[in-house]
Amino acid sequence: MVEPLPQTPEGVELRHLRAFVAVAEELNFGRAAQRLYVTQPALSRTIRSLEKLVGCDLFHRNTRSVGLTPAGTALLDRTRDVLADLDSALTAARAAGGELSARMDRLWNPVEETFNGDLAPMRSAFELMHAEFPIPEGVTLEPVNTGGVPGIQLVPTDDTESTAIYVHGGGFMMGSAYGYRSMAGAVAQAGHTRVLVPEYRLAPEHPFPAALDDVLTAYRWLLTHGRQPEQIALVGDSTGGMLVLAMLARARDAGLPMPSATVLICPAVDFYAPEDDPPADVEQHMRFQNAYLAGRPASDPEANPMCADLTGLPPTLVQSSEFDGLGRNTHRLVARLRTAEVAVRHDSFAVEGHCFQIYWSFHPEAAEAVQQIGDFLQKPSPATS
Repeated sequence: MVEPLPQTPEGVELRHLRAFVAVAEELNFGRAAQRLYVTQPALSRTIRSLEKLVGCDLFHRNTRSVGLTPAGTALLDRTRDVLADLDSALTAARAAGGELSARMDRLWNPVEETFNGDLAPMRSAFELMHAEFPIPEGVTLEPVNTGGVPGIQLVPTDDTESTAIYVHGGGFMMGSAYGYRSMAGAVAQAGHTRVLVPEYRLAPEHPFPAALDDVLTAYRWLLTHGRQPEQIALVGDSTGGMLVLAMLARARDAGLPMPSATVLICPAVDFYAPEDDPPADVEQHMRFQNAYLAGRPASDPEANPMCADLTGLPPTLVQSSEFDGLGRNTHRLVARLRTAEVAVRHDSFAVEGHCFQIYWSFHPEAAEAVQQIGDFLQKPSPATS
């Protein structure tokens, strides 16, 4: 009779597994200790304890190097899977328990509380919220000047010859290129593409068409500086989606070639606020609208894509949230694009929050949405429902 091998020792803890993965990936106890915020002697003791529990050596060690043994190699990928599954399970539990929504609210509420006040605190709160989000590991940031419009580029490790222009939201009055470095970096990493974020001018200091002019200038600059149209894509979130569509219509009318793809992230693309909205929401909506239009009619097709000719636009991915009041016109926009014979894919997510994708670093649906954006940028898919 063959005696069965013992199952997982009761003494193996998460700290053992996380320590093992850190050392295996760094192959250096000093760097792994820094990564885990522990001392090197404490990390060495943890690894020796794990080896004792497992019953074999996991690393070759000498004064010059650290290497995995065959046993360590066999354990590494499986341990990564265990930790990933555990993190996924904990995230699902937090989502079900409302922790993710609460965290989103904690980040957004300080911004919303400034809406009825002065412009400077509102802009500051918006920047502070975005500063809470990380840049993906391996993505670098570079300053850039696109024909007189300053901005930044987010460059992934596996940089390709493609570039996506990211037009940020903020109601035409808030936001900055640097502030959006996290979201733009996430798109760069997911799409394996450079992401250019132009620092377009904001209202009310610079009303329409200043922002539109700046985005078009950045697009022209790419076309004249080594990028072919098929190597360029346009991405816009919230009111940035309105700017993207307006810019594409203007570029088309000027005879410029269209980019390869367009992505609209929870687009806020209509100036008309529903009459049944709370009075405070209508007032805030009109504040942003009036600052941007500066006397132009809301029906001006150059400013309002919902009144514009949308024919000839590139394949478009539209992402929306089912519980987003600002995105209530998304289905009407998608219908108008399809009527204009634009290839459209519309993905709706059962989550709360306008532009929930900015929470990609901790929200699973947001991370999934960003990955889908990256996949679409690499290979724009045909229209789906």
